[in-house]
Amino acid sequence: MFEFASMEWIWTDRSIRVNLPGNQEYMYTGYFDEVVAIQNDLGAQGWDVATSVASANWIYWTLRRSR
Repeated sequence: MFEFASMEWIWTDRSIRVNLPGNQEYMYTGYFDEVVAIQNDLGAQGWDVATSVASANWIYWTLRRSR
């Protein structure tokens, strides 16, 4: 069984949003370094990228981890 989360990055706005189970939402500001740091933190918590989609200035990742 898995649980799912999401991460969205709009790089022209430097906007990074992470949504985790339990209605937890976190907003960050940054570019590549911050995205990598957040993904490393999420990976340390067991999150893995299940899918991603991108368009123009936007990337959206669906994350998952085993319960």
